[in-house]
Amino acid sequence: MGDKVNDLPRLDKAQRDVVMLGIATAAIILFVGIGGTVMPQVARHWLDSSAAPPDTALVNALLLNIALIIFGWRRYVDLRKEIEQRREAEKEALHLSQIDPLTGCLNRRCATERLMEALAAMADTHRAVAFVMIDLDGFKEINDQNGHQAGDEVLLEVSRRLKAIAPSEGHCARLGGDEFAFIMPLENEDPHSLELWACEMTGNVARPIQTEMGALEVTISAGIAVHRPDQRIDNLEGAARKLMHRADLAMYHAKKEGRNRFCWFDLSMEAEARLRREMEVAIRAGLERGEFTPHYEQQIDLETGRLVGFEMLARWNSAELGEVSPDIFIPIAENCGLIGPLSEMLIRRALIDARSWSPSLTLSINISPVQLRDPWLPQKLLKLLLGSDFPANRLDVEISEACLQENLAAVQTMIVSLKNLGVRVSLDDFGTGFATLTQLRTLPFDRVKIDRSFVGELRRVAQASPDLISDRAQQDHIVNALVSLGQGLQIPITAEGIEDASILETLRGMGEMKGQGYLYGKPEDAAAVVKRLSELDMLSESAKTAAAQPAPDPGHRKSA
Repeated sequence: MGDKVNDLPRLDKAQRDVVMLGIATAAIILFVGIGGTVMPQVARHWLDSSAAPPDTALVNALLLNIALIIFGWRRYVDLRKEIEQRREAEKEALHLSQIDPLTGCLNRRCATERLMEALAAMADTHRAVAFVMIDLDGFKEINDQNGHQAGDEVLLEVSRRLKAIAPSEGHCARLGGDEFAFIMPLENEDPHSLELWACEMTGNVARPIQTEMGALEVTISAGIAVHRPDQRIDNLEGAARKLMHRADLAMYHAKKEGRNRFCWFDLSMEAEARLRREMEVAIRAGLERGEFTPHYEQQIDLETGRLVGFEMLARWNSAELGEVSPDIFIPIAENCGLIGPLSEMLIRRALIDARSWSPSLTLSINISPVQLRDPWLPQKLLKLLLGSDFPANRLDVEISEACLQENLAAVQTMIVSLKNLGVRVSLDDFGTGFATLTQLRTLPFDRVKIDRSFVGELRRVAQASPDLISDRAQQDHIVNALVSLGQGLQIPITAEGIEDASILETLRGMGEMKGQGYLYGKPEDAAAVVKRLSELDMLSESAKTAAAQPAPDPGHRKSA
């Protein structure tokens, strides 16, 4: 809108060309003055040949004057034509500056302006304004697997479907990438009609889309935020951006709830976002202060009861927040891009700690799905191994089963690269529903870990009454099937979440495997692990030698 306002004076100035106007005016005045003198002389000489001829200088001046008038008129016509062309070009430029070139929807800038206009009109119309933020689910995978041409086809079809169901006074916009939005005035602040429309929208988009690569399915997650007439507006642009931000928070909540759905904004979402921002700041400060430490959970051979290794787990004792659960800080670190530095720091410390263990003990580490997208992960891990002088064959890298859902080919390449380093690779959270038999056969996993949710059910089943014997048999059957699948594929098994003797006895009857859980003790820090291994005589020779050496006498050092 600003460009249009700024360009209009230039056009008006061009239309009122002062120089040309002055030339034309002067030419007309001269024509009248000179013509009034010359034309009677010409007429007398024409009628009476004996009369004196007209003054040659005046005749030349008159002819020049006529030429100036003709030139001025032609220039005026050309100028008007040029102005019209410029006006049309600027209208087209203004249109293009407001429209997304691919889909024909409004772009982000124009959407913000329309939202501001709708908010400004609330005082006269007494209608609420809804902003609906829409994001395509899994669009990155569609682009990666089918190419950007197929991605553009999907965006075009989604935009057509969205515009087809747009309310008469609503505006559909593409904010960028795979993000769309609606700006909608609401009559009587009726949420029911808007919910019906949102249900229709999500169902309409979810239908298969035909592309050159075949039929593709895409769903959307949407967030809805409403500004009501009774809410005060101090600044239109600020109010518009706040409404867009709230719809964005609701949209991300819809994704977290399972995608292919819509959510209304709630004030608790804003509080949660504020907490996440504060947590992100605290994580950055905690990294600088070294507040994150590795703890180690024992891994036991269930048949012999022998300690065979440890799994490294992240722990955070924040100066401001106290003990923070990994279930809280790890997802935030993943979202804000800090999971890489955090994980590398913990792995480096864990590798140094593990050098003091017996060479028979292994170290397991977890790799985030975000880290698996980093093509340099194998090189970073190799650098950590070389820097700590830790044998690669004692390291076990655990990859969550959920990672297989994102990009199987990329995961397979990453697993091969990791195994080329000499480390072992395990499939974590086995049984949660993502891995297929084909994937287990094609991906070179060295071990699978049965998810603790299945193992934990064995305790509940063991304590159930005889009336629930069918439930007990069913739960036993699920875990037994997972164990049998691993044994059939000749992949060793680890069971997580062993918390009491009844679970241990049940698992021992299912075959050879490793296990870990609170039955063997909670995760411990490095000092507690060294103490435990010292009691079990499972420290490395260098650690034993260092422990056997007497501590230096402070008094002797002082006298020396």
